[in-house]
Parts: sequence; C-alpha cells; structure tokens
Amino acid sequence: MARILKGKEVADALTARMQQDVEELKAQGVTPTLCIFRVGERPDDLAYERGATKRAQAAGVKVKNLILPADVPQDVFDRELNRVNKDDTIHGILLFMPLPKHLDTERARQMLNPAKDVDGCTDLSLAGVFTNTKTGFPPCTAQAAMEILHHFDIPVSGKKAAVIGRSLVIGRPVGMMLMHENATVVNCHTRTIDVPSITREADILIAAAGRLHSVTRDFTNPDQVVIDVGINWDEEKGGISGDVAFEDVEPHVQAITPVPGGVGSVTSSVLIGHVIEAAKRTQSAGIAGRV
Repeated sequence: MARILKGKEVADALTARMQQDVEELKAQGVTPTLCIFRVGERPDDLAYERGATKRAQAAGVKVKNLILPADVPQDVFDRELNRVNKDDTIHGILLFMPLPKHLDTERARQMLNPAKDVDGCTDLSLAGVFTNTKTGFPPCTAQAAMEILHHFDIPVSGKKAAVIGRSLVIGRPVGMMLMHENATVVNCHTRTIDVPSITREADILIAAAGRLHSVTRDFTNPDQVVIDVGINWDEEKGGISGDVAFEDVEPHVQAITPVPGGVGSVTSSVLIGHVIEAAKRTQSAGIAGRV
C-alpha cells in the first residue's frame, strides 16, 4: 500500500504559517488583500473562488471581488484591470481565465501587473520561474506540487523526475522548479515516444497531461512518488478524478496524491501565500497598502 499524500495536511500547515505572517503585517498597519477578478459565472471559476475565499479568511487575508458580466466590452474590461493594477490597497489579483472569446486573453495576461500576478500567468512571472528570481510568482499549481514534496520530506536533489505535460500552467514551470532543486528532469508530451519507458525510470512522477486515467501501472515503479495534478470529470464516477488511474497505480508505488484531496487542495493555500508575500514586498518597497 502506498503512502497517501493528502493535501489538507499541507494546506493546514501553510495556513498556520500564513496566519503568523498576516498578524505581523497587520501590526504594521498592512492588511494583505486579494482582488478576485472574474468575468461571467463559469462553474469552475465559482468553485475555485469559494475555495480561495475560504482559505483567505482562514489566514486573515482580505478579499475584494470585482465581477464583470460575461458580455463586458473590451474597453470596460481594460479600464477595470488597469484600476486594480494601480490600487495600492490591493496586493494580489486573481484573474480568472480563459476569458470570454470576445475579450483578448493575451492582452489581459500582459496588462496584469506582475507584482500582483499571484497566479503566475504573465510572461514576467514565468521568466522569474525560469531564472529562479523573485519576479512575479510561479503558477500556483506548480508550486503546490513542490509544497507537497517538501512537506512530506520527499528528497528532490539528485533524483530523476518525469513530468507528463508541457503547459505553461504546470508542466514546464514545475519541471524548471524541480531542476532548480537539482533534480534531473524529463518533460514528456504528446510527441514523446514510449512515455512509460521514460516515466518508469523516475523517482518522482508528476502527472499533468489533463487526460483522465491516462497514467496506469505500467508508467510507474515500486519506489516512485506520484504527484497527480489532473482534474478531470469522471462520468463513470460522477465526480472528478485525476490523470492517474488511482486504483491501478496506488498498490504499486511508494507514495501518491489522491484526486480529489491532493494537489488541488494545496493550490488555494499557495495563492493566498503569494498575496501575503506580495504585501511583504510592497511594504519593503515603501508602498504601504494600508486599508
């Protein structure tokens, strides 16, 4: 039986540390504040918003909601994004994407102030991941995977890691973050020949393909740690499941994250941690952000 790496344990530990940081900032007159910037009423956005709001409240972070109708004109959207970019009382902006098709997503991504880009979607934030510098913030899901490895004391340095997926949201950034901690990393993707022969050699396997149950027992080895980042709708189960066929893989590996209850539950904690860090940075730079 594999060790089950539950996200709640990680998220609770992160929240405890964040509460102390927030208390210290509030003692200096600064309340870390997140702006949730949402266009329309997508069910997945609403679900993430609820989770982020709950985690923010637990840590003592203030949340401001900026909700625009799904048919908002481009000029109104641009004006509102620029307004929160310039608002010194807001330390982090969570901009839900994808945007409705009539809005320019790429333009919005580049308009967002990297200093407030707490979900790591701008080019400057991604550059910070690749250069290992504090420019913006890494994508929350990528960092959540790393937080799980750290919390459960899973060695990374010197280990072989395989990442299935090469998206800018998780695959490429988490591969770079593993490399910064001295892992030897292979990113597999749709054009990779014989993926199982590669992943079987890995000490750490990050499954981030976005395909239901695409990772089976033949991708793994008995000494492997499997981090399942996938969030997929499972018609048979009537709920969400991961990229990993859990019942098939779990008896065959050393440790594994469940879906739900694994990486996803840590992601919102990472987001709130980024808001607090953004508040610290603005405080250090002399931009008080007092509310």
